[in-house]
Amino acid sequence: MSNILQEKVLLEGLAREDRASVEQIYRDNYGMIQSFVLNNNGTTDDAADIFQEAMIVLFEKSKSPDFELNCQLKTYLYSVCRRLWLKRLQQMQRLGRQSDFLEEVVPVDDDIEFHEKRQQDFMIMEAAMGKIGEPCKSLLEAYYIQKKQMQQIAGEFGYTNADNAKTQKYKCLVRLKKLFFAQYKNGQ
Repeated sequence: MSNILQEKVLLEGLAREDRASVEQIYRDNYGMIQSFVLNNNGTTDDAADIFQEAMIVLFEKSKSPDFELNCQLKTYLYSVCRRLWLKRLQQMQRLGRQSDFLEEVVPVDDDIEFHEKRQQDFMIMEAAMGKIGEPCKSLLEAYYIQKKQMQQIAGEFGYTNADNAKTQKYKCLVRLKKLFFAQYKNGQ
């Protein structure tokens, strides 16, 4: 199951108040938020409060039929938690007039843009893999995802030797690049 599909299932579970989905979201994301809060003048209790507030925001959004997540779930939660934490720091006047300084110390907006762009690239690659057809799709998955050796791939795909399998893998990779960049240019 792809990461995008897994996150969609988690959001649907959250909207249904499915305990397993909520727990999975906590397991996958709480540590990152706790580290962020602790590294920015917070305590573990602060981190728990901020994460809980972000989960409430996500819960409310997940119930809305118009809500569409355009980035990874962890990117969304990080962004919400970051904004909530900066707001709380300003309210507690821990930083006072130094809030501009914190923006320099924690340059998250650039990270979010980078992660969103990378997520978009992964989606384009996934679409290109869907269009490449067989046996190229299976051959590339066997080599790059399953990390199989060329000799093993040659046997499984009926090539006479590893060199022939390697040549076919190269041809498939060229096709995949063409599909990817054609879609990439159309998406720009």
